[in-house]
Amino acid sequence: MFPRFLPQLLSALLTCTMLAALPVQAAEFETKAKHAIVIDFQSDQPLFEKDADLPIPTASMSKLMTVYMLLERVKSGELKLDDTLPVSKKAWQKGGSKMFVEVGKQIRVEDLLRGIIIQSGNDASIVVAEGLAGSEEAFAEQMTRKARELGLENTTLKNATGWPDPEHRMSVRDLAKLATLIIRNFPDFYPIYSEKSFTFSDITQRNRNPLLYRNVGADGLKTGHTEAAGYGLAASAVRGDTRLVMVVAGLESSRERGDEAERLLKWAFRTFETYRLGSAGDTITEAEVWLGQSTKVPLMLGNDLLVSMARADRPRMKVEAVYDGPIPAPVVKGTQVGRLVVTSDGARIATAPLLAAADVEALGPFGRIGAALAHVIWGPGS
Repeated sequence: MFPRFLPQLLSALLTCTMLAALPVQAAEFETKAKHAIVIDFQSDQPLFEKDADLPIPTASMSKLMTVYMLLERVKSGELKLDDTLPVSKKAWQKGGSKMFVEVGKQIRVEDLLRGIIIQSGNDASIVVAEGLAGSEEAFAEQMTRKARELGLENTTLKNATGWPDPEHRMSVRDLAKLATLIIRNFPDFYPIYSEKSFTFSDITQRNRNPLLYRNVGADGLKTGHTEAAGYGLAASAVRGDTRLVMVVAGLESSRERGDEAERLLKWAFRTFETYRLGSAGDTITEAEVWLGQSTKVPLMLGNDLLVSMARADRPRMKVEAVYDGPIPAPVVKGTQVGRLVVTSDGARIATAPLLAAADVEALGPFGRIGAALAHVIWGPGS
């Protein structure tokens, strides 16, 4: 369970100081992976990162986007799981990992999903690309556009499979974001990623994700390997109420990939915790109002405030309300007037919008004159 801190406790820690935006502190951990990131699923906060924004070869990890595009069509009703897509000669001939579809056959969408997710089928990926966009090239352009819509700024995709191409690139941060979106947006289909085998055409293949066979709570997502990319893994695991999403890339062997991924996940689960500091609508503090029919307005959280941090840093956590006050009337309920900033040792950990929790109408002409005179005679706060 997330520990819940009462708004009264928060209110005792609040000030009205303006804070500069500071980077999140980097956690101390050494990994053999050339690129790595761990994200807390609930708070979306990075807990660890190493060269996380560099666009790199992805190998089959970019099949996460191929699956995302297919699941969008299924969720919208445009495609049904029993619908079929045709196998072209190009798909049938594709090398690398295969689902072993036959040219000219029609393959069910549900089988194609498992063929990509579990068997990492390059042939299945091309069947999907051609079925949804007419050609693999057109599908790659659609995937890149979708990546931009999803905020994946360091992603450019040139094919549906992750086949080596000098322009086919994603960052590990983008891969982690995409994995998070798959878990959130397609909860009915995400369990496929935890299935350990799939049989098609009398050929049974095991899921390549090594963490599914280790006691770390893993339930997805996708491996990748080419000579240029090395060995990589996008994975997610759950322990209690905590879900972590992790990507490692650039490792030298399949064993090293599994060992480093397990070691990084165990360290993150052991080191970090996510704290619920408040929920959307919680009243946190009050702000002074200038020339209003009320001299103060309550401020409430605009969204849930979840904070992930190292357990050792929790005693040094500081929570501050940041706004320019007094706030001039009229004040409209629901308007953002500030933000709640959480820091530890001076480093910003999280922020959440602060909204006016009530309407405050402006004083009439005589009231404004009286308030102005009181300010002159008695000073602010009179």
